[in-house]
Amino acid sequence: MAGEQRLEDCLPVRPFPVLKGRRVAPGWWWSATNHALVHYGFKAMRTQVMMLDHDPQVVALACRPVELLWRGRRGKTISHAPHLMARMADGSGLLVDCASRFGAGRRLMRRALHLEAAAAAAGWHYRLVGPPPPVVETNVRWLAGYRHPRCARGGLAEVAECFAAPLALVEGVRRLGDPIAVWPSVFHALWAGVLSAPLDRPLHERALTVASGAGAGR
Repeated sequence: MAGEQRLEDCLPVRPFPVLKGRRVAPGWWWSATNHALVHYGFKAMRTQVMMLDHDPQVVALACRPVELLWRGRRGKTISHAPHLMARMADGSGLLVDCASRFGAGRRLMRRALHLEAAAAAAGWHYRLVGPPPPVVETNVRWLAGYRHPRCARGGLAEVAECFAAPLALVEGVRRLGDPIAVWPSVFHALWAGVLSAPLDRPLHERALTVASGAGAGR
């Protein structure tokens, strides 16, 4: 059964082609969740890898680790390999297909119904996702630059304690010490979910920030 397999340990079942005219070629994203590289095939997929990597409910990521087959019209066999798979904190799985800013094609939208049903039968979930709001994507992309554990110099307990009550980012940083040394730890804490700030608005030095206790310091 799919729900009993560690698909997050599997290699991609299909490669991603390099297409002429596409601005972002296939590449690799260093995942703070996996502490390893995760493959992606195109720009929209890279964005979703980043968003899943930032999600504290995701405990593992994989690129195209499984292919689903079913019978279509006139008995024709249809196959589809969802772009991404995520293992959730509750042990369930999530299959994800990534739509571009122009939306998903008709074929993918038709297949999404079958994929959702197949995932549900295994006790999993399926999502066909489009790009996040631009402000959210910009903020998460900035924080992703500080996702590596090396940015959390000295640990995150002191950072969380400083922001136990809501505080402007820059004020907390000044209390913690030399801003040049402290900012990376604070940004890492925001990435990891140790701190919480509204990411649906531009992130700036006066953004109100508080310790959330949701992150594990990934």
